[in-house]
Amino acid sequence: MDMTSKAASAHRLDRELAHLKIISRLLGHEMHSQNSPRIQLSRDSVQEIQTSLDLFIESMAAGRKASPQVSSIETNPVVSRVN
Repeated sequence: MDMTSKAASAHRLDRELAHLKIISRLLGHEMHSQNSPRIQLSRDSVQEIQTSLDLFIESMAAGRKASPQVSSIETNPVVSRVN
């Protein structure tokens, strides 16, 4: 794997994880702003979490469809000579 493909795959991974980073930051913000044992989330916050998770699931599902899984590789026999 050359450096450009490594950088491209790292960039792709960062894009896919962006949705989870948004959720993490939103939850961290709510925990920091509400100093109590219980945290209350607004309907909008829960909707943002749900949307981010849905986008992450869709991007991961699209990635799996784009690269088919290979279960086995067929090899053709090659004739060799032994002297």
